[in-house]
Amino acid sequence: MLYALVARLGQMVLVMFGISVVVFLIFFATPGADPSARIAGRNASQETLQQVREEFGLNRPLPVQYTLMMRKLFVTGDLTSFVNRGQLVIPTVLRAIPITLSLVGGAAVLWVLGGLLVGVLAGATRGSLLDRSLMVVSLIGISMPVFWLGEMANLVTQSRLHDIWLFSWVPALGYVPLSEDPWGWFKVLVIPWCVLATLYIGLYGRILRASMIETLQEDYVRTARAKGIGERRVMTRHVLRTSLVAFVTMFGLDFGALVGGAALLTEVIFGLQGVGKLTYDAMLTLDLPMILATVIYASFFVVMANFVVDIVHMILDPRARDVD
Repeated sequence: MLYALVARLGQMVLVMFGISVVVFLIFFATPGADPSARIAGRNASQETLQQVREEFGLNRPLPVQYTLMMRKLFVTGDLTSFVNRGQLVIPTVLRAIPITLSLVGGAAVLWVLGGLLVGVLAGATRGSLLDRSLMVVSLIGISMPVFWLGEMANLVTQSRLHDIWLFSWVPALGYVPLSEDPWGWFKVLVIPWCVLATLYIGLYGRILRASMIETLQEDYVRTARAKGIGERRVMTRHVLRTSLVAFVTMFGLDFGALVGGAALLTEVIFGLQGVGKLTYDAMLTLDLPMILATVIYASFFVVMANFVVDIVHMILDPRARDVD
């Protein structure tokens, strides 16, 4: 198991290096891409372009440019925006990270608890009216786009019904730091949490139900029952534990992607200036240092999530420890 963990750590470092190289080449080495023109502005003279290339090191060989960019990003931390001159990239990204983590973390708690509840109840009562009802509700949740559900939530809580007692507590769109006002932080994020979690509750519930039904057909489950082990213990110690492997794998991948910026639509709808919104704005203006920083940040969380999933997989399923 230790060898497998070390090997995966090495793979994670190589993947991160490969991603940084690919992203750099896409924006700095693609034919027709000229960052100096973006920095200097439209109709800039050749003298101005040459001055910009010398100032930012864009006239040097690509390996040197890559090394300088990574040094400014990870060592000195003085990488600046090409669009908003003087704006440091690292502090800007660091200010956006807590917003995205707050959004995704709260939503993850809701969809994990909701997915477990739906999946276990449906899997344990398969074929019953409760099972069919839960699957219908889950399908409805999966079918509602996040942007539509978010807009409907804003329409109800911010406009049409905001003045009634049920939604009068809902604050204006935006973000309140947890360190400044914990209760305000909760009130601002509770509706975005519910909106973002709705899709995943239905999806995870259906996945867990299918996995439990498949596990119930395994020989070791029938053997456990034949030995006289109680149904509750069979469901918790054998069926649920094995079924959680797929659940945990999906959660790790989805959580890493959302923290990395995939919660963009939710952030835009609810006025949250998180990493997704930051990346979107940088793409609109082709702010290459900001794009590079946010993409590397996103890839780090995705890769780290895969690593954590591998560890949890080994804990839940002892058979995975012998792999590799």
